[in-house]
Amino acid sequence: MVDIIHRVGVQGATLDDVYAAVATVDGLAGWWTADTTGDAGVGGLLEFRFGPGDIEMVVLEQEPGVSVLWEVVDGPPEWIGTTVRWELKQEGDYVIVLFAHEGWKERVEFMSHCSTKWATFLMSLKQLVETGTGAPAPADVQISDWH
Repeated sequence: MVDIIHRVGVQGATLDDVYAAVATVDGLAGWWTADTTGDAGVGGLLEFRFGPGDIEMVVLEQEPGVSVLWEVVDGPPEWIGTTVRWELKQEGDYVIVLFAHEGWKERVEFMSHCSTKWATFLMSLKQLVETGTGAPAPADVQISDWH
């Protein structure tokens, strides 16, 4: 198994601000995809629509201000059964976001694409919390012919 991991710092934010951006439907719609629906509570199903493809995740765990864990139940075949983990910690004037998309069965070209897309969306998350405006799909950065 292989994982995608990233670390980003959100300056001048509180743990609650960043947690709201990764643990609520409105927060997720502000930086990942504007077409986000569902139930963000533990056991809930979140639906993320990206035009050419959709992703559904079940919320497995939440600890307010600390962490969120999702399991992918529908979407690209390579994603099904993987988990997405958010861990937050305060370091001075920054909230550090430790992100992991865990459990890929094998390292494939699509994983490289997804790693780069996750990085652009993490910058959108940072932008949303620091400025009030993110760049969720469909206004996200297009990185290749796969979008």
